[in-house]
Amino acid sequence: MTLRDKMLAVCADANAQVAEREELVDLIAIALLTRKNLFLLGAPGQAKSYAINAFRSRITGARQFERLLSKQTDEEQLFGRVDLSSLIPGSVPRNVLEQDAQYQRMQDRLRAQLSSGQGVGDLPEQMEHHRKALAELCGGEPQVNTAGKIPEADIVFLDECFKANDGVLNSLLTALNERKYTNEGRTYPIPTISFFAASNEIPNFADPQEKILEALYDRLELKVVTENISDRDKRLAVLRDKQSGRSGQITASITLDELAAMQREVSAIPVPEAMNELADDILCELRKSGVPVSDRKYLNYYPIAQAKAWLSGHGAVESTDLLALKNYLWQKPGDRPTVEAILNRMCVNPMQDKVNSIRAMALEAQGDFDAARKDASKPSIGTRALQKLRGELVRLYGMQQDLANAAQSDSERALTDGLLTDLEQINRQAHEAINFTCTPLNELAAMQ
Repeated sequence: MTLRDKMLAVCADANAQVAEREELVDLIAIALLTRKNLFLLGAPGQAKSYAINAFRSRITGARQFERLLSKQTDEEQLFGRVDLSSLIPGSVPRNVLEQDAQYQRMQDRLRAQLSSGQGVGDLPEQMEHHRKALAELCGGEPQVNTAGKIPEADIVFLDECFKANDGVLNSLLTALNERKYTNEGRTYPIPTISFFAASNEIPNFADPQEKILEALYDRLELKVVTENISDRDKRLAVLRDKQSGRSGQITASITLDELAAMQREVSAIPVPEAMNELADDILCELRKSGVPVSDRKYLNYYPIAQAKAWLSGHGAVESTDLLALKNYLWQKPGDRPTVEAILNRMCVNPMQDKVNSIRAMALEAQGDFDAARKDASKPSIGTRALQKLRGELVRLYGMQQDLANAAQSDSERALTDGLLTDLEQINRQAHEAINFTCTPLNELAAMQ
């Protein structure tokens, strides 16, 4: 079984535990494959937490951290607390002793000798000498006990993420963006692959008191909205599984090392230049439609497309893989329909959209030529109109050639060939209209 097959099996197993959460499960996989953060928006009781937990429970060896945030949540609950023993002169922080292999071996020997009734000899004295040596090396510097907290977690889930106080929020910003945490002047790296956060609502960022939450929201790159289960049969199926005790059973899993290998495969998926150009076209369309997309967001689109291509079994990113950006490009829920409509129009068959655009410009130029020729009182006016039309057709011919060179399938090549036929027909009809000998577009282009 390939790594991709294993990930798809985990997705299928997680989907079997929930209903109508395929989009969410797919996004969880994409987030983990790209080390991005995911935000879930939905009303209470829509299995947001359950879906997250169903997926992360299938990653064996991954250290997990989960917390329901509130105004009472403090940094210590998330990131650990200062080990008071580290502040006492001559003492050794507990985590230092726990991580020192020699001290632990001596402690095990002492425990074994005491339990067997043997004499301990000078072993306690040896341990004390070793502890003092460790104190010389590690004492005098505050140590934070991060065991079981975010700085030691591979996957983090924060429920009701906007309910935290300002101090916690500021700490989370650095954790989400830079994967590090600072306490008592010491910076701790955070190994977290992905942060998952959920909320029942999005704050009103226009409110000065809630403005601080916008930075946290922005660092949750992927976003998904959940709804109640709409299909009656699916609701009943979930209910029967719960009643039978089958709910929660794990039949597929991956290891942390396998996930790391998957991430490497994803990052190696080629991104053709045509896809970068398509992504830029999408960016321009969204901005024209009033959907704000920052340059930073645009410049970081490709890992998501790579992950979707990998999950779909594509050897390189294809236009349909950019459909996954529907959960990346919106900020306000009200923008989701616009984002999805533009992506569907431009990604399902982007070549058709570009061909239609060029054909529309050609027909418009033909209409301008016909209008000028009909109103012409002198033959020279018709000649000038033809010259103007030929210049526009040559420009459109260049665009058609670029599309033809970028075509990646027989169907796309058929579209560009059909466009060339239409351009040549408009060119020929215009020459015939004023009794001029027609010159093919490739020759006209060569003369310029």
